[in-house]
Amino acid sequence: MIVSDLPVTELSRRLAGSGIRLRTGPVIALVRSPLQGVAESIALHYSDHTLGGPEEFADFHVRVGPPPNIRRWLRPQALFDFDGTLPFKPLPGAQAFPMFEWGLNWCVSANCHQYLIVHSAVIEKAGRAVILPAPPGSGKSTLCAGLVARGWRLLSDELTLIEPESGNIVPLARPVSLKNASIDVIRRFSPQAVLGPTVHDTTKGSVTHMKPPVESVRRSAEKARPAWVILPRYEAGTAARLTPLGKARAFMQLADNAFNYSLHGRRGFEVLAGLIETCGCYEFAYGNLEEAVIVFDGLLQAG
Repeated sequence: MIVSDLPVTELSRRLAGSGIRLRTGPVIALVRSPLQGVAESIALHYSDHTLGGPEEFADFHVRVGPPPNIRRWLRPQALFDFDGTLPFKPLPGAQAFPMFEWGLNWCVSANCHQYLIVHSAVIEKAGRAVILPAPPGSGKSTLCAGLVARGWRLLSDELTLIEPESGNIVPLARPVSLKNASIDVIRRFSPQAVLGPTVHDTTKGSVTHMKPPVESVRRSAEKARPAWVILPRYEAGTAARLTPLGKARAFMQLADNAFNYSLHGRRGFEVLAGLIETCGCYEFAYGNLEEAVIVFDGLLQAG
């Protein structure tokens, strides 16, 4: 069964009660929320995701809902509950779904240490994956969303899960977070993309999410081999260009962006070193998504 098999009224009822077991890539989250906005957003963005059965083990138990006080009604707030603890401060009620997304990212990055986890987008085409590590404001998510809209498979917008034994990347296809000017950029670039409501005045500005393509979700069990590490940077008005990046610097970029690199110790070093050794490493500046698509598709043709 997938999420869209449930009418929104039934999905809302289950979320408000015993919850649903939502499968995203290699993990299952038991999700509960009495908030209609969260139910509607899950129905929209996770419509193609599989629902686990009641007997299946849930890696995380999460709840997004109002606090048990007057703030339930007066200037409503939302809390993210993880296994009975509150890892984050409350946010305005209108930000409940972004909080859910940020919270799920935190659950994975803080707990799934069977993987080496890098804070980066990652996409795939023809069996070859591109890792895109970059700081906030670099245009990483915009580039990821644009390439996914042009046929690249979404593995993740935020978290690259590297399997230490094989070096393969494990997919975690979930909604792509878009912020501020990127929202209208993607609306113009890909009118067919499914975007949720825009939430304003978050700590990251205006935020919305793009639904992952159905094909990316259906192929969530299909791992990918990393072929490139590319550091993207948006520069208004600049022509798209790839510049070779030294492997030592590429290594440090991945290590600096890894959530659990130190926890993996020597093995983490060996995994990243092996990945960098076999990948092409570049910096990429772009000011236009159409040009970016041409450059990335050219990588495949060049071998």
